[in-house]
Amino acid sequence: MVGLSDEDKAIYEWQLSIPGFGEAGQEILRNSTALVSRCGGLGGPLAFQLAAAGFGKLVIAHGGNLKHSDLNRQILMSYDKLGQPRSETIKETLNRFNPNIDVETIDANITEDNAAELVGKVDIIFDAAPLFEERFLMNREAVLQRKPMIDAAMFNMEGQVITIVPGKTPCLACLFPEVPPHWKRQFPVIGALSALVANIAALEGIKHLTGLGQVNYNKMIYLNGMDMSMSKIGIERNPHCPQCASLFTS
Repeated sequence: MVGLSDEDKAIYEWQLSIPGFGEAGQEILRNSTALVSRCGGLGGPLAFQLAAAGFGKLVIAHGGNLKHSDLNRQILMSYDKLGQPRSETIKETLNRFNPNIDVETIDANITEDNAAELVGKVDIIFDAAPLFEERFLMNREAVLQRKPMIDAAMFNMEGQVITIVPGKTPCLACLFPEVPPHWKRQFPVIGALSALVANIAALEGIKHLTGLGQVNYNKMIYLNGMDMSMSKIGIERNPHCPQCASLFTS
């Protein structure tokens, strides 16, 4: 395990003072690699917080070029990068903010061809993809490779975060056996709500890795931005889930 340098201790000084975290917690983050799938309205602020927290390496999968419609919420982007690959701007922004972390960007979204490889090189997955097909692929690989996954999603003024630990909690397929029929690629969104959900997801992942506080296992954190209410909804595994049921058999 790589220890903390004097510069690390200076950068994360305030974070190190959190009771129950300290240098031991920071060393865990320093030696952790996280995958962030999509780095838009949700994944952008999520990746930014992981960089700020001091994760040793971020692997970010996000294809396509920057469009005008991205600019109201994708905070790692900038107007002068319109028409250019988002992956390049993501790496540039994060490295400028924290040059002491390793950022690997892939100019592609999660697919059948790359899911296993990308999940295989990380310690934790942060799923911020808008398409259920991508989320299902990461969930499948998380279960197969026994990797924790923080699933974050939002629609309109509502958001949800689920911490998935294969063999301990329900997986995404337990809750959503198939793509909901009403789901569409383009949906209503305000950037501030996306960022709020992203920050909750980042914090849940940090707590899971470091043992800080209480992680919301077997619960969905649900946020309603219309009235700023937050609730925790109990979730249960499907004993016949085609993805994770075998992990629970004796």
